[in-house]
Amino acid sequence: MFDRPGAGSRAVLVHMPLAGPDQEDLDELRLLALSAGAEPVATVSGRLRAIDPRYYIGQGKLEELAETVKAYEAELVLFNHALTPSQERNLEKALDVRVVDRNGLILDIFAQRARSFEGRLQVELAQLKHLATRLVRGWTHLERQKGGIGLRGPGETQLETDKRLLANRIRQIQKRLQQVEVQRNQGRQARRRAQVPVVGLVGYTNAGKSTLFNALTQADVYSADQLFATLDPTLRRLTRGGLNMVLADTVGFIRHLPHELVAAFRSTLQESAEADLLLHVIDANDQRMDETIAEVRQVLAEIGADRIPCIEVYNKIDRLDGVAPHIERDQSGRPVRIWISARSGSGLELLKELLEEILGGGVERRTLALSAEQGELRARLYREARVLSEAPDGEGGWRMCVEFPATARGLRCAIGDDPAHGEGGDWTAKRAGASH
Repeated sequence: MFDRPGAGSRAVLVHMPLAGPDQEDLDELRLLALSAGAEPVATVSGRLRAIDPRYYIGQGKLEELAETVKAYEAELVLFNHALTPSQERNLEKALDVRVVDRNGLILDIFAQRARSFEGRLQVELAQLKHLATRLVRGWTHLERQKGGIGLRGPGETQLETDKRLLANRIRQIQKRLQQVEVQRNQGRQARRRAQVPVVGLVGYTNAGKSTLFNALTQADVYSADQLFATLDPTLRRLTRGGLNMVLADTVGFIRHLPHELVAAFRSTLQESAEADLLLHVIDANDQRMDETIAEVRQVLAEIGADRIPCIEVYNKIDRLDGVAPHIERDQSGRPVRIWISARSGSGLELLKELLEEILGGGVERRTLALSAEQGELRARLYREARVLSEAPDGEGGWRMCVEFPATARGLRCAIGDDPAHGEGGDWTAKRAGASH
C-alpha cells in the first residue's frame, strides 16, 4: 500500500526550467515557500532539454535531489513547475517525502490567508478541483474489484468513493458561491443606481495594493512584505471634495496563476471587471517589471477587464534614487501613469487629485430610442442607470430618458457613445452590425 508521506517545514526547492528563456523566477519560489510557512534549506537547479514523463527531471537530477533531501534532512520538496499527478506520485515514492508543485503551493497559501466566508469557499473549490486530478491510486488496499464466486470485492472502490464525495462537495460549494455572487451583484447594482464610481486596485502580488488601499481609505486591511498577504476583496468609500467613490482591493496576480484559482475567484475578480477605473499598482523597484505588467494584463483580459480605463500607479519610489512623485500624460493630455510611495505617503495627495480629475465628470442624461429587439439593453439600463421616464413608441420599442455617471464607459459603449448629442439629446441605441 502506498500512503503519501507526511509534510514538514524543511523544504528543498527545485528549479529546473526547459532550455530557453526562463519563464519562472527562483526568487519568487523562495518567497512563495516563505509565505506558505516553509523553511527553504537547499536548492536544486539546472536546465532541462526535455521533460521526463515519469519524474519531470532526469535520473541524474533525481539522484542529486534524493541526496540533497537526505543531507539536509528535508521533509518537503517544492517544485517551481506544474507536475502531473503521476509525476508527483512517482517523485514521492522515490524520495519518500511530500512533493508539492507550484500550483499546489499557491493553493496552500490561499487556504491559509482566506478569511471571509466567500474566500474560504473559493479556496476550497479550487483545492478540490486540484485534488480531483491527484486521486491516482493512493490506496491500493481497496483499489481493485475481484471477480468470481467468493472473490467479489466490496463493490465501490475507495478511489471511486473519493471521486463521488469530491464531486458532491464541489456541487455544494458552487451552489453556495452562486448565492454569494447574487448578493455581490445586488451591491454593485445599488452602487450604480446611486451613481457612485468604483475604482479597482489591481496588480502583481506584493506590489503594495493593500498598503495603498489603507493609505487612501484609512482602512486596516492586513498588509505585509510577502506574496498574497491579503485575499478577500475589501470595499471602502473615499470622498474627495464633493466626489464620492468606492475603492475595491482584490487578490494580487502572479505568473501562471492556477486555472482553478482564476475560475474560483472569478466572482471576486468581477469587482475589478465591473469597475469604472482601474489603478494598476506596479512595484517600481521590481527588476522584472515588464513581465509582471504583462501577467496582470493577461489576467485582466481573461476576466474581461482589459477595456476598462486604467492608470498605472508606480509604487515604492522611496526605494529609488532621484524619483519624485509626478504624473505622466499622453499627447492629448490624458493621464496614463503616476509615481508615488504608498508607505511614505509621498504622492498620495497627487493621486487623489488625479482621481477627482478623472471621475469628477458628473452625470450624463440621455434620451434613447430602443427597438423591440433590445429588451436586454433595456433591462441593463434599469440595473446600471437611473431611468427617469419610459414610454412605448407604438412599434414595440421604447423611448427612455436615463441618467448615468459620465465614467460609465461600458454602458456608454453599449448604448452608443455619440458626443454630438448633449444633455436631453436624442439618439437611437446602436445595435450589433448597425449604425445609429
